[in-house]
Amino acid sequence: MATFKSIDAAVGAQEINATSTTQNHPLGAIIQANDIDTTSNYGVGEFIYAKGVASTVAGDCVVMDPRTWTTVRTVANSYGLFGVAMSANVADQYGWYQIGGCAVVNVLTAYSAAAGKLPYLTATAGQLDDAPVPGDQVIGARALTDRGTPVSTQALHYLTRPYTLDADMT
Repeated sequence: MATFKSIDAAVGAQEINATSTTQNHPLGAIIQANDIDTTSNYGVGEFIYAKGVASTVAGDCVVMDPRTWTTVRTVANSYGLFGVAMSANVADQYGWYQIGGCAVVNVLTAYSAAAGKLPYLTATAGQLDDAPVPGDQVIGARALTDRGTPVSTQALHYLTRPYTLDADMT
């Protein structure tokens, strides 16, 4: 499992993989952190600070409201700014969501990623699949296979500030 440590000097108290009942950073704050785990070695990632939602676990996919920085676990037809939970950041708590770099994402067990494959939203809250569904593509995300697979219900994706539109991009 990746161990990200901030490389931004002004960050403060809350670790990337921690959740807190106290708001420790401005909502919507974006930082960079480097994976210091020599086993995973995912490099530098980008993270945004937001409010959690019930039932969130690490690796869950969420969309965020940029007015309130509250999150909602993704399902089919979700739309908005996309991120991956770095902790079990549940309702009324605060935590980091990955929006850039190599991310460990929760996926359906039927997921069969190949390098460069596009991820799609599913009916299962917080999980992605590789089966094309018009309108449910995650823009700014691609599957990675050159760094292994964390576990059968997770896959690596490279993120570049992803979002979803609930619109057919084909």
